[in-house]
Amino acid sequence: MTVSADVDLSQIPFWGLPQAERMDAFRRLRALDRPAFVPEQYLPFIGGGPGYYALVRHADVTEASRNAAVFSSEPCSNSIPDMPRWLAVYFGSMINMDDPRHARLRRIVSRAFTPKILGKMEEDLAVAAAEIVDEAVKEGPKDFVAQIAAKLPVRVICDMMGIPPKFHDMVLRRTNVILGNADAEYTGIDPELSRLNVGKGLLRLLHAGYSLNRMAARLGDQRRKHPTGDLVSLLVNGEEHLTPQELGSFFILLVVAGSETTRNAIAYGLKLFTDHPEQRELLLSDFDGRIVKACDEIIRYATPVIQFRRTLTQDFEMNGQQYKQGDKVLLFYNSANRDEAVFTDPDAFDITRDPNPHVGFGGPGPHYCLGAHLARREMTVMFRELFTRLPDIRSVGEPDFLLSNFINGIKHLGYTH
Repeated sequence: MTVSADVDLSQIPFWGLPQAERMDAFRRLRALDRPAFVPEQYLPFIGGGPGYYALVRHADVTEASRNAAVFSSEPCSNSIPDMPRWLAVYFGSMINMDDPRHARLRRIVSRAFTPKILGKMEEDLAVAAAEIVDEAVKEGPKDFVAQIAAKLPVRVICDMMGIPPKFHDMVLRRTNVILGNADAEYTGIDPELSRLNVGKGLLRLLHAGYSLNRMAARLGDQRRKHPTGDLVSLLVNGEEHLTPQELGSFFILLVVAGSETTRNAIAYGLKLFTDHPEQRELLLSDFDGRIVKACDEIIRYATPVIQFRRTLTQDFEMNGQQYKQGDKVLLFYNSANRDEAVFTDPDAFDITRDPNPHVGFGGPGPHYCLGAHLARREMTVMFRELFTRLPDIRSVGEPDFLLSNFINGIKHLGYTH
């Protein structure tokens, strides 16, 4: 079934529509008898294919996520067209792999996300949140994203990797370029997909990937010679370790996925608690008892990561739809998280929602987000600090949204306290 003309998910202008209009479009897609087939947009220097099936229902997204043997992450999951080698060298991380390669890398990097290590980070998180809020109070309210939401996740990831504070702003800027490559604010280029603009955007993307890759490679060299006990030391030493290329790609994945998801969840959280004061009062009446469910509801409602791609390894039938080997599908987590068949009143923000089987950290299966627990801890620490220190904090005006079909991001958000 071909998508209707007013719901073209492959066109950048669709992703610049107001969020309510986009969610209504996905509601109409969920109501179709079969997943819509969306023609793919050809990109200069990269190419394209015939198109992809848009998996917009919760049942389809979760089943495809579980069945990694059929719905493959190879050759790539974070790009609709196949990623050329000159991009994959920087962005071809373990999320673009199937087992056994994926299992090996996940086993190595999971050392950084054990309950013991995350527990040790609790005090450091609280100190970091306090210092960030201290600085914001001194400066006065300007931009919640730049002053607060973006700072904690980048600091946490950089501290885990042993990257000195003087490089944190540079890492954040490179992250913005990587995820905002369709947004003129971060690229300086009009989003019109002309050959010239795509070429300029790719050069900026390559530069951002190269600089982060080289930073990780230098750290890896240092830690092989002089281990310090930080995350990089754990990843590059020992019988099972990451190669220099694997370390660089993992760092880009970690700083992009680990910081961007959490920063947008924190920004959306302030906006949602401002728009829904009854939910804010409910949280503050029992913060410790409700914050975990509140974080999950923010993630469900906002869904910072919009979609990932899978490719069929064989002919396969799922929920009445016949797929052929080589077909592409996009798992639209934002739509699955509003599926009326799973969530009662899905467009309502309800921090008491239970159960809440959202797919904001990915669907169940081998690619479920390793950093989900860390993201919840960061959100918990930051909201505790904000609502304790600045009880009158509120967002002001409408957010300035990122133009992207991959990240549901907030670039800027006014606020007062």
